[in-house]
Amino acid sequence: MLELAGRAAFITGGAQGIGLGLARSFAKEGMRLAVADIDADALAAAEGELSAITEVATFTLDVTERDAFARVAEEAEQRLGPVSLLCNNAGVGGSYPVRAMSYALWDLILGVNLGGVVNGLQTFLPRMIERGEPAHIVNTASTAGLAPLGGQGGYMYEGAKAGVIGLSEGLARQLAHEGHAIGVTVLCPGLVATNMVATSRAAGRRLPGDLGLTAEQRENRETLLSEQDFYLRQLGLPPDTVGEMVVEGVRSGKPYVITDRGVAEQLAARSKALFTALPPETEHDRRVARHVAAQIREAARSGGRTH
Repeated sequence: MLELAGRAAFITGGAQGIGLGLARSFAKEGMRLAVADIDADALAAAEGELSAITEVATFTLDVTERDAFARVAEEAEQRLGPVSLLCNNAGVGGSYPVRAMSYALWDLILGVNLGGVVNGLQTFLPRMIERGEPAHIVNTASTAGLAPLGGQGGYMYEGAKAGVIGLSEGLARQLAHEGHAIGVTVLCPGLVATNMVATSRAAGRRLPGDLGLTAEQRENRETLLSEQDFYLRQLGLPPDTVGEMVVEGVRSGKPYVITDRGVAEQLAARSKALFTALPPETEHDRRVARHVAAQIREAARSGGRTH
């Protein structure tokens, strides 16, 4: 369990949407905040609001730029002290037809949603391990990564968020196995009332050309984005509510924070399909299970040390 009061948190995508909800909630818990975002205007507004509650340092940051990430991390810890809570929250949405597939689009969607998490981990996790003090990491994924459906979510976005979930699960187990006092929580939001559609449009303007879409396809995509924006604003949870869920999740060491049950039916169907795909148990399976159990016992006896 991480004691929050008096510690420093670093939040990417922290000046708007879910990130700002996280910032507000952790500020109320007495944490100092390093807030990073690509939107300078949003950062200025967030700093004005949050500085009335706690000590805040803001940084303009594109999470895909590794050198910039390292410089910002160094300055944040110089100003606020060691970062004990890392929230890899920056993300970009976007559903594009398969015919629009391009390296530029892959680099944008995967680079921000998955690569940004990797860059945050690579920047801060070695510092946390070196200090040897309790710390926590929150990686923002999506319910779309739990049960990908295509369509509005977009297969690239869903794939990136599924990667964040798998990375978080594996990292949590590895850290525990090695005996590090660093927890990992993966946040899987459903509908949240954010400006994600606007930020996705802005991110899309960084792409070259029209992605080879016809006028009709561009019009259909704009209609889809307008529908997404409506549903998010009308049906989405307030970002502050999500922030409160994450505070509780960090406090209790939850591996997952899922914000609503909207994905329950799809998740159950996916789980059933996966189990149905398993072959009948064989002697090979039993041998592997015995070997894994022996390894787990040995790790427990050695205090989680790896060889």
